Amino acid sequence: MTTFNAPHLEYATLLPLLIVLGGAVVGVLVEAFVPRERRYVVQSALAGVVVLAAGVDTAVVTRNLGLFHDKPGKVVAEGAIAVDGPTLFIWGLVLALSFLGVLMFAERKLESGVLSFAGQAAALPGTEAERQASTRGLEHTEVFPLLLFAVSGMMLFPAANDLLTLFVALEVLSLPLYLLCGLARRRRLLSQEAAMKYFLLGAFSSAFFVYGIALVYGYAGSMGFAQIANAVAGRTDGHVLLLGGMGLMAVGLLFKVSAAPFHAWTPDVYQGAPTAVTGFMAAGTKVAAFGALLRLFYVAFGGARWDWEPLFWAIAILTMVVGSVLALAQTDMKRLLAYSSIAHAGFMLTGFLGARSLGVVKAGDISAVQAILFYLLTYGFMTMAAFAIVTVVRDAGGEATGMARWAGLGKESPLLAGVFAFLLLAMAGIPLTSGFTGKWAVFAAAVSAGAWPVVLVAVLLSAVTAFFYVRVIVVMFFSEPVGEGPSVAVPSVLTMLVIAVGTAVTLVLGVVPGPVLDRLGDVAQFIR
Repeated sequence: MTTFNAPHLEYATLLPLLIVLGGAVVGVLVEAFVPRERRYVVQSALAGVVVLAAGVDTAVVTRNLGLFHDKPGKVVAEGAIAVDGPTLFIWGLVLALSFLGVLMFAERKLESGVLSFAGQAAALPGTEAERQASTRGLEHTEVFPLLLFAVSGMMLFPAANDLLTLFVALEVLSLPLYLLCGLARRRRLLSQEAAMKYFLLGAFSSAFFVYGIALVYGYAGSMGFAQIANAVAGRTDGHVLLLGGMGLMAVGLLFKVSAAPFHAWTPDVYQGAPTAVTGFMAAGTKVAAFGALLRLFYVAFGGARWDWEPLFWAIAILTMVVGSVLALAQTDMKRLLAYSSIAHAGFMLTGFLGARSLGVVKAGDISAVQAILFYLLTYGFMTMAAFAIVTVVRDAGGEATGMARWAGLGKESPLLAGVFAFLLLAMAGIPLTSGFTGKWAVFAAAVSAGAWPVVLVAVLLSAVTAFFYVRVIVVMFFSEPVGEGPSVAVPSVLTMLVIAVGTAVTLVLGVVPGPVLDRLGDVAQFIR
């Protein structure tokens, strides 16, 4: 008789992830049993409480594991999940950004008392059914459990310690975002087109990813990162399987971080998706995907660094060139921020070249893991704040994303324009902003590992990015408004809180980054 041994799960360690997943399931039940007129309050409150509770428990897990006392963390769930310093930092960052995302999702004041999501997604644009849904003020409160499901995938993605868990996390992260991108209340066709492009290109990238998993499994004979690392370290043959698998898996992950040449979806999706979704996706997805990319290539494929490093040199340079140069021709604010996001991915990939092992470097140097985690922290908050500002600049058709519509914003709303200008300068890497410190960190890490040619290209392209950021500032403050000029809607406290928090973090990390960088140095080591 065959006996079955139940897997052992360390529930206390996994509790932050379980809280988010449980909250998402409860949100689905709310849609089934709570009357429609009460769902907004219940769903928005539930999502906020779940994210906050998961964040608090992440802090508890960090303390219990003793990560700030030279303890490495531990591998749980039968080896499928690694809970170490980078994992817990990314969990905390994703949850913080997700809470800001909940606030943006819950904003009603900008759309005359309803959410910015379609009232009835199944109704075809321009039909009577859509008009009736708009007239009745219907709302898609399903967006809140969809957000929580995406957050659970974002948390599992960087913690995955085997290839199967990594793929499951990728799909749990992606599928809710495909749906959310097509739910804009205004410009429905553009939103649905964005969702379709994201879905189709995401399906192709997932196919490459799965094929890469098959090749790596065929080479190593195991799905576990530790076993793959041992096979790579002791390899004598099978180079084709390994190199093919690494390349195909890189396609799936680089697609998620919007690295060229896998970036084609980014401008269209960022432009067409509801801006709240765009901000959440731009920040949260990149944080989670870079966490997964770091763990896969530093832990599982760390012994093959000399094989994959030339690929990342080329990808980093190409991504920075594409993001920086194509941004110069953009006239839509969301597309401009999309290409800015691509350029930032290139800068982070520059830092990716900075470590020779599992994030351990000689004293005095900044490791690649430490530098990239800090850059993700700075990028996430300034991106959320920037997209929150985009939601409040409006015209009769809704959000005024055309750059010409922003002319004269400095006169209409000096405070808002000033904050946006500050965020743009941070993205450009101007001193006394977090963007400057983030770029310095990744550049220093790359130079210490000998990747100075990539850093040189990055510095030159940083000047290019500064040009189009400054161009937006000139438009806001020194250009005459077109027609009646821009209109700035007064948002609720929810959106104002997102802008305030993102701006404050950008300022503080630019003025006093030392404590955060030092803390990251204590925890920026992966466990096997």
